[in-house]
Amino acid sequence: MEITTARGPARVDLDEVRRPKLLLVLTHGSAGTVDAPDLLAVREHALAAGVSVARVTQPFRLAGARAPGSPERQDEAWEVVLAALVARFPGLPLVQGGRSNGARVACRTARRVGAAAVVALAFPLHPPGRPERSRAGELREAGVDVLVVNGDRDPFGVPDPADAAELVVLPGEGHDLKKDPEKVGEVVARWIVRYA
Repeated sequence: MEITTARGPARVDLDEVRRPKLLLVLTHGSAGTVDAPDLLAVREHALAAGVSVARVTQPFRLAGARAPGSPERQDEAWEVVLAALVARFPGLPLVQGGRSNGARVACRTARRVGAAAVVALAFPLHPPGRPERSRAGELREAGVDVLVVNGDRDPFGVPDPADAAELVVLPGEGHDLKKDPEKVGEVVARWIVRYA
């Protein structure tokens, strides 16, 4: 399904379960897709736990861009997409998240879209080699519980446990979280069902 925003169309790949406990909305990183191994594993484990899953390809990616543009424009489009999804599933608890840049969007918009919690996969704490440019404030300002799943070899850094409701650091994983995506899926599915 496509949802029109002021920044262009977004595409939603929707997997529904018969009696959903909640809706999980996920998105990709700056140069990635919703078919990243960790996102697919999260989808499978969430569906098995009775959660409907929407994977959103943001307008900038549909337009072929590798960079999302300004946070304000990206967030504006995201909020339109989430409003449409929430309207489709009235009364269903919402958890939103994403990987890397998508995790940042989910944190920045969580309160405005009415999310109960955020899943932040490979949260990019800082640009590689630039720890002084920390983005930890986005985690702290989400206003809802945030689960962070990062690899211990992520060049974008690993957030402080105090900046999230829960931090899971997976040994041997880099920024792509593709060494053991099933573990990522298990961790996320176990955590999100508490918000149903």
